[in-house]
This record gives sequence, C-alpha cells and structure tokens, in this order.
Amino acid sequence: MLKRFVQLTFLLVGAMLGYTLGPLMFQLLQNSPLHLGDVPAPEYVGVVIGAILLYLLTLRLSDYVVKWIRWSEERLVKIPATDILFGAFGLIFGLIVASLLESTLTRIPIPGFDVVLPLLISGILGYLGFRVGYSKRDELLSIFTIGRQGKDRSKKDKEARGREVEPKILDTSVIIDGRIADICRTGFLEGTLVIPAFVLEELQHIADSSDVLKRNRGRRGLDILNKIQKELDTKVLIYEGDFEEISEVDSKLVKLAKVLTGKVVTNDFNLNKVCELQGVKVLNINDLANAVKPVVLPGEEIRVQVIKDGKEHGQGVAYLDDGTMIVIEGGRDYIGEDIDVLVTSVLQTSAGRMIFAKPKLLERAL
Repeated sequence: MLKRFVQLTFLLVGAMLGYTLGPLMFQLLQNSPLHLGDVPAPEYVGVVIGAILLYLLTLRLSDYVVKWIRWSEERLVKIPATDILFGAFGLIFGLIVASLLESTLTRIPIPGFDVVLPLLISGILGYLGFRVGYSKRDELLSIFTIGRQGKDRSKKDKEARGREVEPKILDTSVIIDGRIADICRTGFLEGTLVIPAFVLEELQHIADSSDVLKRNRGRRGLDILNKIQKELDTKVLIYEGDFEEISEVDSKLVKLAKVLTGKVVTNDFNLNKVCELQGVKVLNINDLANAVKPVVLPGEEIRVQVIKDGKEHGQGVAYLDDGTMIVIEGGRDYIGEDIDVLVTSVLQTSAGRMIFAKPKLLERAL
C-alpha cells in the first residue's frame, strides 16, 4: 500500500512539473536545430510526458523511498512525544521570526538575494528554533508538571487548594531493596511514585544479566514494582522521557527531580550526597530505618540471645531484631543462651549503631 502511494505521489509530481515546464520545453525545441513544429495543448502533453517519466523513475526508486519512510517512522515512534511537541513549537516560532524578517530581506537591492536570502534565513531560524525547543524541553515541561506551584498564587488560594504533595522518584537500588513496598503499605509515603523509563531499562538489563546474583536482584526489583502497582493503593507514574545528553542513571534522576520538583527515594549513599549538593530533596530508606530503631539508653535492661564470640577476649555478640549489634563483655560463656544484659554505652558509627552491655548476672555478683 505504501509503495502504491509513493508511486502515485511521483506520478502527480511528474504531471505538475510537465504542466508547468511543458510549454517552455516545447518552445526551446522549436528554436533548436530540430525545428519542432507547433505542439497543440503543450501543457497537457507535458502532463502526460512528465507523469510517464516520473512513473518510470519510481519503478527503480520506490523501494528505496519506502525503506527510507519506514526507517523514519521507526525513529519517530521511539522519540518521546514531549520532545517532538517542544521541537515543533520551536520550529514554528523560528519560522514566524523568519516570516517577520522576510519583508526587510526582500528590499536588499542585490539580484537574486530577494529570493535566496529569505529561504536561507527561514532554514537557519527554523533549525535553531527546533534545537532550542528540543534542548529546553525540560525547563518548559516543568511549568506544566505535577508538583509545580505558581509563584503568583496568593496565600488564600494556596490554603484553599491545599498543599500539593511532591512526587517521589524511585531509583534502581531502592526498588531492588524491596522495603519501599512495605513503606507504601503503611501509608507513610504520600504522593505519586514516579518510575523513570531509564530505571526500568536498567532493571531489565540487570534481570537479563548472565550473573546469577545480578539476575535475581533484577527480577526481585521487577516483582516489587508489580506488587506496588497491583496490590497497593498507591498511584504509580511511568515517566517515559529521557535525557539523552546524560549517560549516568544517577545524574538523570537528579535532573528529573529538578524537572518534576520532586524527591528522590534511594538507599544509595553516593546518590544521597549528590542530591544534597545539587539542592534536590532526597528520602533515604536507610536513614528512615535508623530513625525508627528502638531507642536503647545506658543502664537499660534488655533480654538477648548470645550468638557468637566477639573480637576481644571473653566478649559475646548478640543482635536486636532490627540487626543492631550488641557487644557483651564477658558474654562468651553464654553463647547459645538467652540472658538479661545491662546497656553500658551506645556508639553511633558510619556503619550503624553498636551497643555495649554486660550480663546482668555479673552485675548482681558485683
């Protein structure tokens, strides 16, 4: 069907060219050494000749034209709609500026410039408008995206409409971690969860990895996303846009957070620091986990099970339910037993929190 359409288009173009150039061609042939006589209705004869010539040309070129059209269609389909939209807006704006300049350019008293220069300026400004609209699509899009509040909105209007909840943008590590599903279930995380398409692509690459560990992590992340979408009452938005000029996924997340005026949800320490440096709000799952750990104060009595011996002589090691390590002085003799211990000190390190204690039986003995 497409091939027939191309052939018909070439046929019509040939007919129009023949209608326009036919009389001129026959006039030149009359003045040439061939001394061709008068041709009746040269316009219509030119239509027939032009249509036949262009149709014969399509018999050799139509396959190449069809392949080029299909290749262009595949490329255009892959481009996000926002990129095409803002690129088209920029192109239209550039052509409007060129049209305004055309009346001035046509007054240049140089032969040929009144035709060539407007075409040249239109091409340049149209291209520049398209490139500017395409490159600045993120800033332009931020005006219409969720979470954006107008600066000219009065205080009364803000109170009436209520405070808009910022979207939460998930990174790959927090999806694979899985705790985000439990947090969403409790209702502590409000607003729309935004899952960028480039994060989904990274998850798919991990799930298709030849390494068994990576493959299992990637599949776990995809299962968590399905669970959030199907089982939880949480609004999930798949962001289809991409930032082709940026190669790193973390940098794309920071850029997207600025565009959507949202918060990045992660448990990646390095991404956390990058977001803070660039002024992007970040929610770290590890910080949340540390914040909700049970508060243990020196002198408090707790009951634990001694799991193994410690690094120092006579020490035993136990763990709280949240994984906090408890180092018990003189606890080596109680390995495998449940004992009461008294907290002596609490140490907060970069790796987490450590609790030092001693058996309550030894305290009584003293």
